[in-house]
Amino acid sequence: MDHDQTRRAFLLSATGVALGVGSAEAFGGPEAAAMNRRSTTVALTAQNIADRLEIEEVLTRYCYAVDDRDWDTYRKLFTPDAVIDDTVTGGVKSGVEEHVAYLTKALAKILISQHAISTTLIDLKCDEAKIRTHCSCPMVVELGEGERQVFFQGLWYRNRLVRTPEGWKIKELREEGYWTHNVPTGFRF
Repeated sequence: MDHDQTRRAFLLSATGVALGVGSAEAFGGPEAAAMNRRSTTVALTAQNIADRLEIEEVLTRYCYAVDDRDWDTYRKLFTPDAVIDDTVTGGVKSGVEEHVAYLTKALAKILISQHAISTTLIDLKCDEAKIRTHCSCPMVVELGEGERQVFFQGLWYRNRLVRTPEGWKIKELREEGYWTHNVPTGFRF
């Protein structure tokens, strides 16, 4: 059993036992079970929980890959035919290799970036997931002559991930709802 299979097996067994999957009564008796039946949310199976954790791991690795300029890891997060669209931020709509070239140039003036994702919604259907997650990202830009400025940007990522033999991968990444604060005058990516 390889590392990923071992991790999945652990997650499935751990979540099944620790979370009492399938047994709302284990968390508050008949009233909790009745409330669960009236809920508009989907009950999470052990497989669903494992998928969601793996998807969140892909999204987190995406953020770190961009911040660390780790383009080898970045490439591995996408399907070969992936489409990345960050035109809302002044970027490009392209495939992975074109996007690596764009980001390498666009982030050259950025000394530090810290992409932080939160409030992630995952709509999971079999081997496909649609995701909307918020990203806040402070950036430190070099202004020249030893001067630096911190600015902030935020946006939503709209992603579509698919299950592949190598695990979950990003098939589409689109940015929307872009906002900024304290951007240096004349700055462009």
